[in-house]
Amino acid sequence: MLQIYNSMTRAKAPFEPIDAGKVRMYVCGMTVYDLCHIGHARMIVVFDVVSRYLRERGYDVTYVRNITDIDDKIIQRAAENDEPVDVLTARTIDLMHEDLDRLGVQRPDIEPRATQHMDEILDLIQRLLDNEMAYRTSGGDICFRVRQFDAYGKLSGKSLDDLQSGARVEVGDDKEDPLDFVLWKAAKPGEPAWDAPWGAGRPGWHIECSAMSMTALGEHFDIHGGGQDLRFPHHENEIAQSECATGHTFVNVWMHNGFVRVDEEKMSKSLGNFFTIRDVLKDYHPEVLRYFIINSHYRSPLNYSDETLDQARAALEGYYLALEGLDLDQEATIDTELAAPFYAAMDDDFNTAEALAVLSGMRREINSLRQEGEVGRAAELASQLKLLGGILGLFQLEPLEFLRGIGGDEQKGGLGDSEIDALLEERQQARAAKNWARADEIRDMLKENNIVLDDGAGGTRWRRE
Repeated sequence: MLQIYNSMTRAKAPFEPIDAGKVRMYVCGMTVYDLCHIGHARMIVVFDVVSRYLRERGYDVTYVRNITDIDDKIIQRAAENDEPVDVLTARTIDLMHEDLDRLGVQRPDIEPRATQHMDEILDLIQRLLDNEMAYRTSGGDICFRVRQFDAYGKLSGKSLDDLQSGARVEVGDDKEDPLDFVLWKAAKPGEPAWDAPWGAGRPGWHIECSAMSMTALGEHFDIHGGGQDLRFPHHENEIAQSECATGHTFVNVWMHNGFVRVDEEKMSKSLGNFFTIRDVLKDYHPEVLRYFIINSHYRSPLNYSDETLDQARAALEGYYLALEGLDLDQEATIDTELAAPFYAAMDDDFNTAEALAVLSGMRREINSLRQEGEVGRAAELASQLKLLGGILGLFQLEPLEFLRGIGGDEQKGGLGDSEIDALLEERQQARAAKNWARADEIRDMLKENNIVLDDGAGGTRWRRE
């Protein structure tokens, strides 16, 4: 039975959806003011795998991943660029989709945007005003009364006393309590604003997600996910405002993926170790980055470095070399007995690292069968490997397609495929004419450009190293 670690209870437990056979899942997505970085990539790939596996296990999944398209950072970046906010966000959303498509991430079933849900946001704030869990400041903001929610801190484990001692009071702050957070920000000159009964303005970040998730999934749903950095204050605040508005439990299971570190240090622009997805894909095939992310348990820290990416590339190359040249059964279905160890790993809180260890054993068996001349049995096992890999979003390319693009975008700037094919044709003619010197010269030239040749009975095949 599928077990999931719940950040709320800090324990694994059997997963029991609210409605039998159905899963409603919400994940906090991007604030679209810049390109996606590798921390975003980890979160999105993690929950892509979660949604894929839930569907594989037969659940009817409604997966919602939102877009925050109004926020302080967005307004600031638009001002820096001297462009309208909606122009900035439209462009950045397109770039986000391009990056995630390349990583093999399936689109969510619903992708709500904050600016498209103002009516629901206003309604939720009004409910909190009506039950006196929110109030209007002298400056026109609407704030949530944190201390009136007795369960505040139940997700993060933080106490109000500890939060109070560390709270900063801003100059001109007119909140009743420093711990209170803003639901609605009063309009400022030159900033986007929407009309509201209590005065024009725009929503705070936390209220957006509560409104979008409950609109799409109802006031009580199964899974809420996001990065570990969102556990506090964002998800803590979501719980407080949602449960105070509805009077009942907001979410059953909270899931959080671990941080990404770069050479064992926290990723930060100030440290100069900040990488966008596009930075990485200059040197590595998109599936290499996906494999690298999946090769660790989602709750563990993930250390990014050239060495770990190179290891992921070598591992993935090994899988595609095992599949290359085999006649796979396109009509095959998963052999449940053979797949049992894979399912057992995934049923244990989506343990993709252990699941890949199972697939690695299958890859070694495929290679052994090929060496023993058991090509038919190797192809049967390879068909199973590809099916199980597909659950993780791996091994779905034609082997040579992957092997020829393994080096990423910058390597593709070297010899093009047509140039390589032309050189191979010249080499073949040289060999036919017994001009071994020219044939060797071409092989050496290709090797210098990281092109590996495999001469066989069926001719010469090439791939990038």
